[in-house]
Amino acid sequence: MSRQPGQNVSSAFHPDWLIPDWPAPGGVRAVFTTRAGGVSAAPFDSMNLGDHVGDQPASVAANRALLQRATGTHAVFLNQLHGNETMLLDACSADGQPADACVTARNKLGCTIMVADCLPVLLTTLDGVAVAAAHAGWRGLAGDRSGRGILESVYESFSALAQEGRVLPAIETIAWLGPCIGPSAFEVGADVKAVFEARQPAAERFFVPIGPGKYLADLPALARLRLHALGISRIYGNDGSAPWCTVGNPSRFFSHRRDAGVAGNGLGTTGRMAACIWLD
Repeated sequence: MSRQPGQNVSSAFHPDWLIPDWPAPGGVRAVFTTRAGGVSAAPFDSMNLGDHVGDQPASVAANRALLQRATGTHAVFLNQLHGNETMLLDACSADGQPADACVTARNKLGCTIMVADCLPVLLTTLDGVAVAAAHAGWRGLAGDRSGRGILESVYESFSALAQEGRVLPAIETIAWLGPCIGPSAFEVGADVKAVFEARQPAAERFFVPIGPGKYLADLPALARLRLHALGISRIYGNDGSAPWCTVGNPSRFFSHRRDAGVAGNGLGTTGRMAACIWLD
């Protein structure tokens, strides 16, 4: 049976938000916001956390403040570029830094990434010393010409901390995949398929042909393949089933692809959700 998105509730969180169901150590906490629980008006209703989508700045600020209060952290928001840069957070880290993942070994700093179809990946070491959040759209997941993507970048950052004797190796790292565009909705071209296969030929099985040069791609499965290649085999969360699909669940999730062109501009008039992980 497919695992459903979690409904475990903390009293500080809106009851519709997701708390990852994974064996994280006691000092590690995480949450994935849905579109419920905020103050934004339609079409950003209501918990939009993106400050670049056309929502009222005051509403975005109020929603971000709500997340800060609910988590009890300083949640750091990145300027995500669909690349492979990872930022190491410290007490002085400010919002808006250009990166698609963040890592920290400091308490009360929320590694935070925003999504509206891309795959959020949360990671922690089993000793509870370091955590990370990654924004894995297909470009970030596939990586640059060398094949170094956002998950490899996060792993390198974990490894750098390990060299300082502060975290455990990959075999002691676990990952949680959050909601994203599902394999029945994510249509891509042959160019995308070729990029993934050039790095990992086994990726071919996660592209289903639907017409000449067109395929349905399984983003969570592609992420699992990448994580396994890094030695991270304990992976939880999104299994590609319908309840995890941002496109197919409009009352719960924002979706850039589903809502593209709603205002006639083709830009995707929709909000952004957040995946946040921190050391308590």
